[in-house]
Amino acid sequence: MIYFKHGSENTSMTPQELKEGLFEALKKLGERKNVLVIPPDYTRYHSRAGELTTYAYAYYGDKLKDILPALGTHFAMSDEEISHMFPGVPKSLFRVHDWRNDVVTVGRVPGTYVAELTNGALDYDWPAQLNKLVYSGGHDLILSVGQVVPHEVIGMANYNKNLFVGTGGAEGINKSHFVGAVYGMERVMGRAENPVRSLLNFASDNFIKNLPVVYVHTVVGRNPDGKLAVKGLFIGDDIEVFTLAAELSLKVNFTMLNNPIKKAVVYLDPSEFKSTWLGNKSVYRTRMALAHGAELIVLAPGLREFGEDPEIDKLIRKYGYRGTPETLKLLKENQDLADNLSAAAHLIHGSSEGRFSITYCPGKLTKEQIEGVNFKHADVDTMLKKYNPEELRDGYNTMPDGEEIFYISNPAIGLWATKDRFIN
Repeated sequence: MIYFKHGSENTSMTPQELKEGLFEALKKLGERKNVLVIPPDYTRYHSRAGELTTYAYAYYGDKLKDILPALGTHFAMSDEEISHMFPGVPKSLFRVHDWRNDVVTVGRVPGTYVAELTNGALDYDWPAQLNKLVYSGGHDLILSVGQVVPHEVIGMANYNKNLFVGTGGAEGINKSHFVGAVYGMERVMGRAENPVRSLLNFASDNFIKNLPVVYVHTVVGRNPDGKLAVKGLFIGDDIEVFTLAAELSLKVNFTMLNNPIKKAVVYLDPSEFKSTWLGNKSVYRTRMALAHGAELIVLAPGLREFGEDPEIDKLIRKYGYRGTPETLKLLKENQDLADNLSAAAHLIHGSSEGRFSITYCPGKLTKEQIEGVNFKHADVDTMLKKYNPEELRDGYNTMPDGEEIFYISNPAIGLWATKDRFIN
C-alpha cells in the first residue's frame, strides 16, 4: 500500500514538505509504540534520510526505540557523523550492525532459482539474512529509509536491499554481490528488475511477510542551477513504492549521452569518500559512457584506504583491480578470495576491463599503494589546481589550454551512458 507519493522531474521538495509528507504517512499507520528506523550511514548523506529520520524521532519521541544504520560492510558511524546527519537525535538510540556476527538467516533461496536467474552461471543457494534486531526485536513498526538511485550491484538502490544487504550477513552480502558481478554489471545498472533484485524479492515474499516494514524512499537530483534537491518522496509497504521511485530516479539520475566521453574528471567529496570501495562509483557510474581508450581522472582528497572493512581492504591490496577474467581465475586459485565473494565482485566492478585508464589522485594513499592495485597515480594537489572543483560545472568543460573534459561533481547521484552501451 502507498501511504504517500509526490514527485516529478521538476519537483524540488522543501524540508517542510518532506516533514509534512512523512507525518501524513505516519498518521495513516496509526499508533505505534516500539519503532525501529533503518537509515543509511554517512556515505549516503545526500539521500536526506538523516533529515527524515530526525523527523521520525520528532513524531514518535520515546516510542522510537532503536536506530540501526544500514552499514552493510561499512565502518560504524562516528559520533561526529551521527551528529551531523541526525541533528538532535540522541546518540543512545543508535545501534551498530555487525555483518559477521549479529545476524540471523531467515530463509534460503534455492540454488535452482539462482541458476534460473543467472542462466546457469551460479547454482548456490542464497541465504536471506537480517540483523537480529530487525527480525526479532519485537518492533511494531520498522521504517526503512533511503534513496533510490542507480546502483552497481542491484540496479537501483534501496527497497529490500536496505534490509538484506544493509543489515545482512557475510554470506548473503558476498553471494548477492557476486550474482550481480557474474551476470554483468552493465546489464544490471539502472534497472529495477534484475537477478539480484529478484533474489531479494523472493526473500521478501517468502520470509519476512510478517515484519511491519514501511519503506520511505527519496529521489534526489539536481535543479537547473546545479544544486541537489529532493525530486520525490514515496512511502509504502510493498514493491509499488520502490517501482514509483525507480521510475523517477531513472528520469532524474540517468544521463544519456550521444557521444562517448574521451576524458572524464570525477570529484569525490572527502567527507563522503574515504575508500575505493565507495570511490569506485566514479568507475561504476561512468564506464558505460567512456570511450575505448578514454582517461578517467578521480580527484580523491579524502582517500585513505581501499576497503571499508579491514579484511576486504587487505584483499583489495593483495589482488588489485584486474578485470573479470583475471579475477575469476584468482578466485579459483585462492581460498581467501573465494571466501569473500563481495570483495571479488568489487574487484570486477572497479576495473575498466582494459577499455580505459583510471588515474586516482588520493589524499592519504601513496603512489606505490595506488599503483599496487593497478590504478595510475597523480598528485592530488597538482590535479586539484588544474581541475578546480569550484570552477568546473557538471558536464562538458573546456579548459584554458583548450582541453575538453566531462566533469562529475558527485558520482553517487547519477549514472552516465551512451545509447550503444546501455544494454537492454
